[in-house]
Amino acid sequence: MKKILFVCSGNSCRSQMGEGWGRELADGRFEVNSAGVSPFGVLPATIATMKEAGVDISEQTSKFLDPKLIKWADYIITMCNNALDSCPVFPADVNHIHWDTENPDRLFLSEEDRRKEFARVRDWIKGKIVNFYNEID
Repeated sequence: MKKILFVCSGNSCRSQMGEGWGRELADGRFEVNSAGVSPFGVLPATIATMKEAGVDISEQTSKFLDPKLIKWADYIITMCNNALDSCPVFPADVNHIHWDTENPDRLFLSEEDRRKEFARVRDWIKGKIVNFYNEID
């Protein structure tokens, strides 16, 4: 079974969505996890946005990207440029993919615009994962 690790800066939003969708869409074919370079907890808006799409990530936790997780993974998907720039060098046997995913947690947006942005990013990540699973399966 292939193991997939989603990584972003804070492991609070994008990589958590990746983990949630990754598990939801895995259909027993993949193991999925997520981590952050500087984790600070899963945002309530992330949990709510995924719940709107029928995916419960309320039990997911924010984890630090450590050597054990890196070694565990067959595929590491970095989800923002900050994570890409901050990540250690990955072992040669780990496939690294980079998706520069926009951060929906923008303070300048109205609450409605922020909700829409979270949903847009959530749906974009789902599409990327569907395509990725089709490629590696």
